[in-house]
Amino acid sequence: MSTTEASSVPEPAAGPSDDHRVVLRGVGHEYGSGSGRGTQVRALTRLDLEIPAGEFVAVVGPSGCGKTTLLQILAGFLRPSEGEVTVGGTPLTGPSPDRGVVFQQPNLYPWMTVGENVAFGPRLHHVRKAQRREIAAKWLRTVGLEEFAEAKPYELSGGMQQRGQIARVLAADPTIMLLDEPFGALDALTRERLQDELHRIWLGSGKTAFFITHSVEEAVYLGTRVIVMSPRPGRIVFDEPVPFPADARTPAIRATPEFVAFRERVSARIGATDVPSNVESLPS
Repeated sequence: MSTTEASSVPEPAAGPSDDHRVVLRGVGHEYGSGSGRGTQVRALTRLDLEIPAGEFVAVVGPSGCGKTTLLQILAGFLRPSEGEVTVGGTPLTGPSPDRGVVFQQPNLYPWMTVGENVAFGPRLHHVRKAQRREIAAKWLRTVGLEEFAEAKPYELSGGMQQRGQIARVLAADPTIMLLDEPFGALDALTRERLQDELHRIWLGSGKTAFFITHSVEEAVYLGTRVIVMSPRPGRIVFDEPVPFPADARTPAIRATPEFVAFRERVSARIGATDVPSNVESLPS
């Protein structure tokens, strides 16, 4: 993507508002085991979390620790078994256009072209057809799919479909972006390029981001704050701000002592076998 294209999107947005602060208090969740014997599997327990508007929270932890369950609760797809979630002080009761979700697997509508998929959110908001096309073209350029606007999703590779899903969510302009390992299926070069694009988009938009990943490096590179969750039942065992400015994220920062030290600190926390029940205190 050219420098000219990169500088053209996104347009700067208004600063974050406390109207979109996300607060979780005492959140826990249990699933039925499916055995027919009433056995319950506890996925989350005693989870308290506050996400100020405009923050980029990156979440890591072992497989099965409840990261995706937490994201589904924030999206409104699941009601927690206990506790409460509020957005801007209002209890969260279900999905909302203000919360856009990028899933692990692409889920583009197969009967639509890629461009129509990306324009779907603006269409629901009754945006005029010509403007919908402009919005779709902008985000397709951003993710490198401008040549595939008229293609059907099945004509694209899995990684290209995932880029299309990301463009569709961004075109809908949600206030809160919930991303569940969105780059896991991409090749290394595309993944790094989209990391930089996502960071630039977030930095200029004022949006809140809740980003799940298995990559500690990705979490440290993208997040303003990194959270580590314990093995099931998931709880927060580490919650710290990333120790360098959000606007300093360039590929070169990955080799700095500060980046490497924090990355290793997070990795060590994930690898710890004796996980305490309380959140690790911030260093004094």
